[in-house]
Amino acid sequence: MTKRPLALTMGDPAGVGAEITLKAWLHRDLDLGLPPFFIIDDAERLNAMAERLKLDVPVRSILDPAEAMRTFPHSLPVLHRPLSVPSIPGTPDAANAKAVIQSIETAVELAQGGHAAAVVTNPIAKSVLYTAGFDFPGHTEFLAHLSGDATPVMMLACDRLRVVLATVHVSLLDAVKTLSTDSICEVARITHAALKRDFAIANPTISVAGLNPHAGEGGAMGREDLDIIQPAIDRLRAEGLNVSGPLPPDTMFTAKALPTYDAALCMYHDQGLIPIKTLDFERGVNATLGLDFVRTSPDHGTAFDIAGTGQASELSLMAALDMAAKMAAARAST
Repeated sequence: MTKRPLALTMGDPAGVGAEITLKAWLHRDLDLGLPPFFIIDDAERLNAMAERLKLDVPVRSILDPAEAMRTFPHSLPVLHRPLSVPSIPGTPDAANAKAVIQSIETAVELAQGGHAAAVVTNPIAKSVLYTAGFDFPGHTEFLAHLSGDATPVMMLACDRLRVVLATVHVSLLDAVKTLSTDSICEVARITHAALKRDFAIANPTISVAGLNPHAGEGGAMGREDLDIIQPAIDRLRAEGLNVSGPLPPDTMFTAKALPTYDAALCMYHDQGLIPIKTLDFERGVNATLGLDFVRTSPDHGTAFDIAGTGQASELSLMAALDMAAKMAAARAST
């Protein structure tokens, strides 16, 4: 594990971020323990949530991330950043949008400066941030901008499966229209490099999903697999990458197939997310590959409908913290 703490962002103050953070800290002494982290948040807000949910979590403000390592065993370390207005669970307020954005920016700056091992982000509500001048489609694009306009690749992972996406938050029609040999190659190269650097896999294997039923059935069910995906696979193999496909998507996620590759490259959003969430809905992790820092997040949203009720599960956040620490340790060892 890393010797530096992880930087956790506040997420939307009206969402479940505070609750799952408090609950995650309570697991610090169980099994092998949670990796040390600090949260960039309003300490008073966290105290109020702990009291509301009757969680025995002492909250302590710190001035420097280095203090988190000493503080974490007995208190939740908080790099205090006050909100503009008190947060109400389930009721997002645009007045706090700047604090949410600044929390992300601070976490990235600390990671890039070597003061934090990695960035873990609590869920945000993009529509709320737009009022504060946030002009990025989402978290991933904003983080890529902060990483020097890197090309980000979204990975969803659980213990049994890692998937990356050739197209992300676009309609299915637009996914087909924008899919290209070049874009598939770029995603595969970034994934290959990340599997080596961040997951310590010496010779990664990547299975590429077909787009159409039966991977096109030799062109009988669409030519995209022959004309777009196969040329990408041929090019990647010529470069020395261990890539297979295009594979029929209805068989590549079976129990027998899963152990045969390190990551699945999927052509559109639901093709990759459905198998991940079916296998392990509560412990799925979203990781952004291709950045100059490690970033993970829980694979769920703000859950405004249950915020402040005590119903939110901390398992995905715990998995994100654990994965971030392991990725950072692997990256540091290369």
